[in-house]
Amino acid sequence: MKERHLTIQGTRIDDDSNCYVIAELGNNGQGDVEKTLDLIRAAKMAGVQAVKLQKRDNKSLFTKAAYDKPYENENSFGKTYGEHREFLEFGKKEYLEFQQLAKELGLHFFATAFDHASADFLEDIDLPLYKIASADLKNLPLLKHVAGFKKPLIISTGGGSLDDVKRVYEEIAPINPQICFLQCTATYPTEAKDMHLRVVTTLREVFPDVVIGLSDHFNGISLTVAAYVLGARVIEKHFTLNHTWKGTDHALSLEPIGMHKMVRDLERAREALGSPEKQVLPQEIPAITKMGKSLFAARDLPAGTVIGREHVAIKVPAGGLPPYEIDSLIGKKTKFALAEDDFFAMDNLA
Repeated sequence: MKERHLTIQGTRIDDDSNCYVIAELGNNGQGDVEKTLDLIRAAKMAGVQAVKLQKRDNKSLFTKAAYDKPYENENSFGKTYGEHREFLEFGKKEYLEFQQLAKELGLHFFATAFDHASADFLEDIDLPLYKIASADLKNLPLLKHVAGFKKPLIISTGGGSLDDVKRVYEEIAPINPQICFLQCTATYPTEAKDMHLRVVTTLREVFPDVVIGLSDHFNGISLTVAAYVLGARVIEKHFTLNHTWKGTDHALSLEPIGMHKMVRDLERAREALGSPEKQVLPQEIPAITKMGKSLFAARDLPAGTVIGREHVAIKVPAGGLPPYEIDSLIGKKTKFALAEDDFFAMDNLA
């Protein structure tokens, strides 16, 4: 069986690793360079490993009708949907600036490619990995194109069936085996009942050589820990500096303190999983000795006493014969006198 792992610029992700956490910036920078730079800095402070944007070539991506459709609402940055989307896009100069800052901070910087032109744009600046959104799970031409870059490829599976995921694996793995599938529910936000975290287990069983993760739209941090315990080793979570900012994603995004707590809890989860071997830990001994129980003489017993159940008391502390040895005492004789509350010991019995 192939070993399940993914390596991104020297960072290895496998079943024994910490969770690889992606701060999904998306369009939360509101088309503003300084806000986006601030998001990258805050993501680093929160402890994530990567930050991600979304890249669209809007005029080739949308039909003319969709591009020109009126889009005047509280979250709009333009009179039409096209104007709105263009306002949120960054060009090469800005991407290089974001990339440089991320490099200086020790973060991986990448983006979701929504179309061929955007994928080529991103490859031109040499990103270390790529993301494909749930909406493109069935877009094999785009998936094959990006897989051809021969870099790690993270693929969300929201809105898809297991057959859809299998189709992607069968088509993409021969081109580029560096795949990660994210369990995802394509609702924004996602209710807990719709998360279906057990799919993480299903994907791990069906694709034993693929790292599995979670793209989490739940409005909270607790379910990422559950996903980690089930085997998710990549977590993608939307990130903002302010829930009240204009835009559709801010309400379901984590602010810096929330992201910090999530990263902390994921690291604790790995540590807490520990060893599968049930064993006595050295640090447990003081408490178990203090509150555990031993077999004691229930009263003064002369030498030669044939021990009956009435002669044995079970009391604190531990350190002598454990209570499970009680039947082995019955019928034996004391070699010498025992005072009340003396420990029983097998080498003092005949």
